[in-house]
Formats: sequence, C-alpha cells, structure tokens
Amino acid sequence: MSTDAAPAAGDWRRKLVVTAVVVGIVLLLGLIASATIPRWWAQRIGDQVDGSIVAGTLVGLFYGFVFTFLPLLVLAAVFRWKRTWRALVMAAAFAILLAIPNLLTLGIVLGTGNAAHAGDRILDVEAPAFRGASLAGALLAAGLILFVGYLLYSRGRARDEARAL
Repeated sequence: MSTDAAPAAGDWRRKLVVTAVVVGIVLLLGLIASATIPRWWAQRIGDQVDGSIVAGTLVGLFYGFVFTFLPLLVLAAVFRWKRTWRALVMAAAFAILLAIPNLLTLGIVLGTGNAAHAGDRILDVEAPAFRGASLAGALLAAGLILFVGYLLYSRGRARDEARAL
C-alpha cells in the first residue's frame, strides 16, 4: 500500500471540469444581469421619482451623497486604523457593496448595451434630473470626505508642531 501524495490522474480533470462549469455559470449570470439589471434599476428609480424634476433632484442628491459618503467613510476608517491586507480587502468589498446604487446608475450612464440605453430612456422620462443630481451628490460627498481628511491632517500637523515647540 503506497502512501505517497501524488494526485490521481483524474483529479485534475475533475477540477478542470468543475472550474469550467463555474466559469460558464458566472458568465451566463453576468450576461443575464447585464440585460436585465439596468432596466430594473431605472424602473425602480422611475417609480420613486414619478416624473417630477424636484423629486428627481432630491432622490439623486440622496443616492449620490449617501452611497458615495458611506463607502469612502469605510475606506477612510480602515486606512486610518487598520492597515492589514485582510482588513483592506474586506473594507474594499464592503465599500463596493455600499456603492452598488451609484454603480448601477453609472452602468446605465456609461453602458453601451441595449439594456443601458433602455435604462437611459426610462431615466429621461420617469426620473428627470436624477443622473445629474446623483453626480452632484457624489461630488459633494467626495469633497466633504476630502475636506474632513484635510482638517484631521492639518490638526495633527499643528499638534505635532506645538509639541516640538
């Protein structure tokens, strides 16, 4: 009876088949998602805004600000207090999860497929001013994070200079 650690001849074939099936399923799900999610997201936003320019502006500002501010806050907190690779990867994954509403809108705006164009038309009619307000909210959130970061940095620098004196 041999106890060597050599893999069985069919072991790599099984792993190859399983990997091919998983990759195929992921690609199929990605194809289905790219054809349905932009339309679905545009319809959800259209239902919230209901054709009102004021509502489109307010909802866009809310989504843009909140779903940019929270991911950036998570990343800033992890960069400030935990600098391990595992913490950074977990924070990046969580930040992407928090940014999904903005990423879905960005997919509609920058997308070139039929679903993205359909989502674009839906947002034009049912959610006027949403895209621009969402961009404005995202820029405001990024600016706020940068401003607070600058204040914390300058406060620390001033404290270090005061200690040195």
